[in-house]
Amino acid sequence: MRRADRLFQLVQILRHRRLTTAKELAERLEVSTRTVYRDVQDLCLNGIPIEGEAGVGYLLRQEVNVPPLMFNEAELEAIQVGMRMVQAWGGKELASAAKQAMIKVEAVLPARLQEYQSLMFAPDFYIDTDELQFLDQLRKASRLREYLLMDYRDAKEDISQREVRPLAIYFWKGTWTLLAWCELRNDFRNFRVDRIINLAGLAQHFAVSPGQEMQDYITLMEAKHG
Repeated sequence: MRRADRLFQLVQILRHRRLTTAKELAERLEVSTRTVYRDVQDLCLNGIPIEGEAGVGYLLRQEVNVPPLMFNEAELEAIQVGMRMVQAWGGKELASAAKQAMIKVEAVLPARLQEYQSLMFAPDFYIDTDELQFLDQLRKASRLREYLLMDYRDAKEDISQREVRPLAIYFWKGTWTLLAWCELRNDFRNFRVDRIINLAGLAQHFAVSPGQEMQDYITLMEAKHG
């Protein structure tokens, strides 16, 4: 990582956290604590209001606006590939947003990167659009914490109706999967999005429930497979 990039990331980390130790910063930036001490000192000398000391931690006492650094080729390629994947598999709304976002990124690129194009693609030739028909609704319901009622066909072709609390959507082994708290089973369940037959919002929102949140599921999986 270029030093300028590292200094930029260091400031961004401190902007979004409270007291942060040099050890934590070093782990995030993948450098030594000695490098962190030197970087913090240089930032302070250049007017960045970082407070704290070695062995205690560092924080920013006021908002700092740091102009973003220009992308290098690897970073630009990562953005291009990510945008292409979203356009192909992210549903209509995110596909449109990704296209517009890429236009904005390309508008600020320097001349040397204007023609740069990654040779990694995400073609949608073989994607069944029916598999993505509920993706936008699931994404919104997860963000708004809205109860959903769905008809679902499992791997044995059995159909059941489920009332669920959508928690997250993830792309796993080539398919979108909904992580939800299932009211029927009173437990976490994973539902393949392409097996959802019908889906309806119930116009009811669910509150935070300890033991039934995404982080609780992650903790369970880490304990089971860790």
